[in-house]
Amino acid sequence: MRMDKDCNPTGQATGAGICARSVADNPALADGVQRVVYPAVPTPDPARVASAEPGSPPPSRCGLCLMGMPGEGEGGSRCASPVRLMNMDFCPVTQRECVDVVVRGLQSGRGGWVITANLDHLRRGGEDGAYADAAAEADLVVADGMPLIWASRLQGTPLPERMAGSDLIWLLSAAMAAEGRSVFLLGGDPGTADGTAEVLRARYPGLRIAGTACPQPGFERDERAVAELTGLLVSVRPDLVFVALGCPKQEYLIRSLRSCLPQAWWMGVGISFSFVCGDVRRAPRWMQRLGLEWVHRLGQEPGRLARRYLLDGIPFAVMLLLRSAFGRSRGRGPSRLEDGARDG
Repeated sequence: MRMDKDCNPTGQATGAGICARSVADNPALADGVQRVVYPAVPTPDPARVASAEPGSPPPSRCGLCLMGMPGEGEGGSRCASPVRLMNMDFCPVTQRECVDVVVRGLQSGRGGWVITANLDHLRRGGEDGAYADAAAEADLVVADGMPLIWASRLQGTPLPERMAGSDLIWLLSAAMAAEGRSVFLLGGDPGTADGTAEVLRARYPGLRIAGTACPQPGFERDERAVAELTGLLVSVRPDLVFVALGCPKQEYLIRSLRSCLPQAWWMGVGISFSFVCGDVRRAPRWMQRLGLEWVHRLGQEPGRLARRYLLDGIPFAVMLLLRSAFGRSRGRGPSRLEDGARDG
């Protein structure tokens, strides 16, 4: 990680390898320092009530899901009636319900982990047992990709809608602002976390930015760098951490760090910081609806994305759709619970 010098908000050395001065206090930092820590925010009172008030959003369509929702399933926070695609279980919730799950979890003093899984996540989970094990620890897995929505429909267990991390980062930030809560922005290309912080603060005045961090490539293999990042997160105690490191790095990092902030929610958001701050233009809505966002991204970064989309993604998508359709035609399309028992 890049450091300016060890200091606290007054500019005094802390010895912890973390600079905690804010851009608001010293605008010059914005030009040269990739990490800026805003003043720490108070931890919300865990005693805040999570009960459903009149006029609250309806419970998750899972019926028994998650974090303070009415009818929470026995013994845990994970989806009670998942839709299985290949070896990954997806929670059939809408964007509104997903945000509600996070808010109610925070209100009850309980954290969690959201994965917005796309075709690449699903393919990787089938090829890499270590990644599949890590993803299985998430509290809420939602579908980010139209091929996954199509596959769920073909097999007779339709997921309600696509939920891209690049959409949820806006929706969750709005919800955090309404609650007076804080977010931490971790990862992304240099400068994008700080740029995203400024955009979100301007859009949602009640949002508290607990801090940003742009670690250098390979930091996850440096014990000292990871320890400094952990210390930073613990010191500012965010309610929600957006991690923009790409798959599978962001999932592995969240898995290793989430225990240091058990009251916080975590979500991997891939390239979303670049979208929010305007460094990269997102595909038009019509392309997103037709499942063609990958074509737009391929045109932007052909060298980096050609193998992922053309050699890996397209064949895997065809196989997934054929498997889903064939399974249903033979009367063995996966159900939400029985399939988990049969194929788990």
